[in-house]
Amino acid sequence: MTRSVAREIAMRVIFAISEGGLTAEWALDNIFSDEYYATLAEEDSAYAGGPPGNQLQYIRQVVEGVYGRTDELEGYIGRYAVGWRLERVSRVAVAIIKTAMFEVLYMPDIPDAAAINDAVELGKRYETPETAAFINGVLGSFSRAEPAAEPER
Repeated sequence: MTRSVAREIAMRVIFAISEGGLTAEWALDNIFSDEYYATLAEEDSAYAGGPPGNQLQYIRQVVEGVYGRTDELEGYIGRYAVGWRLERVSRVAVAIIKTAMFEVLYMPDIPDAAAINDAVELGKRYETPETAAFINGVLGSFSRAEPAAEPER
């Protein structure tokens, strides 16, 4: 499994948490149970084989980090989505943006360009071309203006 696929899975879990009112712990424990994960693999090849240990650790770190910093990340979205209220941005786009913002701020081993590029590609896959351009604009402005925080431990 590539990091891009792991990033997509993390984004999907973040979206599920925001839509279903779930906790990160519950979502991670249940989505990655052997039984449930097997049903996901039947529906989407991105889930085939399950994530290896290093990718599962990455997914957990991103999901738990985004979950724990939702207010902070939504504040950044509000600041850099000029002319848009958060409520008007699609929930999928918000999950994509939060994933990339968390990586830029708290995962210094991941190049900002890789996080942003994958976010834009996810935007193209799940959203309209205009939304993908919006994601790129928000993340570009954000990454130029915000310093990275201390790495997650």
